Amino acid sequence: MDNILAAIHGHLISIITFLPLLGIVVLFFINREKINLIRGIGVGFSAVCLLLSIWMLSEYSNATAAMQFQEGPYAWIPFINANFHLGVDGLSFPLFILTTLLSFLAAIASFSVKQKVKDYYILYLLLMTGMLGVFVSLDLVLFYVFWEVVLVPMYFLIGIWGGERREYAAIKFFLYTLLGSVVMLLGILALYFYPKPGGGIMGSFSIPELIAAAQAGVFDQTFQILIFLAFFLGFAIKVPIFPFHTWLPDAHVEAPTAISVLLAGVLLKMGGYGFIRISYGIAPGAGAWEYFRWGMAALGLINIVYGALVAMAQKDFKKLIAYSSVSHMGFVLLGIAAANPEGYTGAVLQMFNHGIITGALFLLVGVLYDRAHTREINAFGGLAKKVPIYAGIVWFTFLASLGLPGLAGFVSEFLCFIGSFKVYTWMVALSTFGIIVTASYFLWTIQRMFLGPFNTKWAGLTDINGRELVTLIPLMALALLLGVYPSLLIDMMTPTMNYLVSLTHVVF
Repeated sequence: MDNILAAIHGHLISIITFLPLLGIVVLFFINREKINLIRGIGVGFSAVCLLLSIWMLSEYSNATAAMQFQEGPYAWIPFINANFHLGVDGLSFPLFILTTLLSFLAAIASFSVKQKVKDYYILYLLLMTGMLGVFVSLDLVLFYVFWEVVLVPMYFLIGIWGGERREYAAIKFFLYTLLGSVVMLLGILALYFYPKPGGGIMGSFSIPELIAAAQAGVFDQTFQILIFLAFFLGFAIKVPIFPFHTWLPDAHVEAPTAISVLLAGVLLKMGGYGFIRISYGIAPGAGAWEYFRWGMAALGLINIVYGALVAMAQKDFKKLIAYSSVSHMGFVLLGIAAANPEGYTGAVLQMFNHGIITGALFLLVGVLYDRAHTREINAFGGLAKKVPIYAGIVWFTFLASLGLPGLAGFVSEFLCFIGSFKVYTWMVALSTFGIIVTASYFLWTIQRMFLGPFNTKWAGLTDINGRELVTLIPLMALALLLGVYPSLLIDMMTPTMNYLVSLTHVVF
């Protein structure tokens, strides 16, 4: 038994990452009429992934910036020197944990899917493997494969199980993401074929090796600028950064509830993660980043203010939450552009906190839509009298999202501001307007939906049920816990953030 546990422990990352593929194999042998069994298998495999990631959390050391739970490098495609190399650190591990948590909760929320349930969970589990793989890959070819794996199931999950305009939203998502991926692939190839000092080519896709080469001054400044731009488009579309954001509201509005949770909670974080892991490392401040940091900070400001203003104009509950994601990811950009420990820590913490808070918000939208079959904010009124538990959870989550002190959203936004205020004082000052607008549209939504006279049209509405509470309570508990005691995550991140900041060589 001890030998088995030791073997599992030595390959925890790959087991968690590829376990959903085993779930797909199992599902192929299940009769599609056995709906409850299919759902149980989908939830069961995602639950095992979550439990194994919690085991990893218990073994993770907060005292080092080194990669932990490494597997490889093992020769994968020797002809081109592509390797199977996995690992996690204080940047990737919080996002890895977030992915397993949201995947488990969204699998439960997927019980609302009634048609083609077997096909849905097969694609769902494939999506889960792709998302997990992005955060643990230490080889650019492997990273790119997982990045692209995410694209295919997400396209079908939106296009088949989405709303009335699902085909349009799915195609728009696919084309935007594919465009960014193709340009990013050109950047990967350029790194591989870059001439080495003394002759030959780099001939490596290893992320640690390429970062080491950048630190040694192998890449000239012009090349770093071009590489940064090549990766920028792929990551900017995923974040999404204005003006590459227009696919997001359509995808969110048309996607089924569980897929909206993963889209906001995980997929957007792939862009922020890529900026810190790859763009900062391979094109450090002394090379390319110094030329783009003001632009990144300005884009962060635009995201915060523009996203908040557009969210305030929305009449659709789900679209409001979608544009709030555009706004909140602006804080991540500000933190990244700061290139200091506070900014980096705030950016990663904001990605995690946004995942749990906005994931909960999309679940709450789904709860209401399943009952009322409308998301029109002005169609409701006085709901707090009819569904008090649901109303209380919405209010709590709104307050967490608008940054109320004591809840998770405040801590991460405050750290982003502290880090970026040192460098971009006037931009941070302007971005506070977005916070005011955010509070306004959330409070205005509460007023329109839950306060005032009760709309008797909804006399038959029922309050939130047990299964729905199961998906929301863990996220609410985390939002409160990390608001009161954020060191639980910050201590995990600190050594890695300090190391990554040291790579940039930015002098302000």
